[in-house]
Amino acid sequence: MTSLTASDGHSFKAWEAGSAESPLAVIVVQEIFGLTTHIRNVCNDFAAEGFHVLAPAVFDRVKSDVILEYTQAGVTEGLELRSKIPSEKTLADIAACAKALREAGHKKVGIIGFCWGGLLAWLTATRTHDVDAAVSWYGGSIGSHVETAPHCPVELHFGGEDSSIPHTEIQKIRDARPEVEEYVYDDAGHGFGCPERPSFNRDARDLAWSRSVDFLKSHLEQK
Repeated sequence: MTSLTASDGHSFKAWEAGSAESPLAVIVVQEIFGLTTHIRNVCNDFAAEGFHVLAPAVFDRVKSDVILEYTQAGVTEGLELRSKIPSEKTLADIAACAKALREAGHKKVGIIGFCWGGLLAWLTATRTHDVDAAVSWYGGSIGSHVETAPHCPVELHFGGEDSSIPHTEIQKIRDARPEVEEYVYDDAGHGFGCPERPSFNRDARDLAWSRSVDFLKSHLEQK
C-alpha cells in the first residue's frame, strides 16, 4: 500500500504494483467490493505485463480499509458506501493516481475499471484529460453518460447474459459512440472476470484480458 493526496486535500491509500522502471502505467479501479484480493491480483497481473500500477481505495472517502465479500450483503454495503461519494470526488482520487504515475516518469497513463470502476473509467475518459486510454469491464450506467465524447481511445467489455446491463443499453452506447471499441461475450454474466464470483467465465475473462492488455499497450507504448 502507498498513500496519495487528491487535489482537495483528501488522503487515501492505493495498492501499487510494478515500479517506475516499468515501461507502461495504468490505474486499476475497483468494483463496489473494495481493494479485494481479486483487484490486487489484477494489479499484479498488469505488473507482470510491464505496467506500473496504482489502484485507489476509493471507499476511503467514507470508510477506510473496505474489503467486502462477493455476497448480496457485500453488494448492499458496497452500494450504500458508493452512494455517499460524489463522482467528482472519486475522479479526483483517480486524477491523483494519474499525477503520481506521471511524476514517476510515465508520459502516458491508462485506466481500466471493473463494475463501478468500469463506469468511473468511462467518466474519466469523458470528463477529464487525465488518461490516454481507457478500458471498462461490465461498467453499469455508461448508457446514461454518452452525451460527451471520450477524450482518448476507449474499449468496453460486456457480458451478454448480464441482467444488470441490458442489451438496449449496450446498443445505446454503440449508436451514440460508434468510435468506441465494444465487445460482448454472449455466454458471460456480470462480473465474469472475477474468479471469486459464481459468474466467473474463464474463456470470456481470458479473451477480454488479452484484448484489454493489447489495447492498452497499443495506445500507451512510446513509439
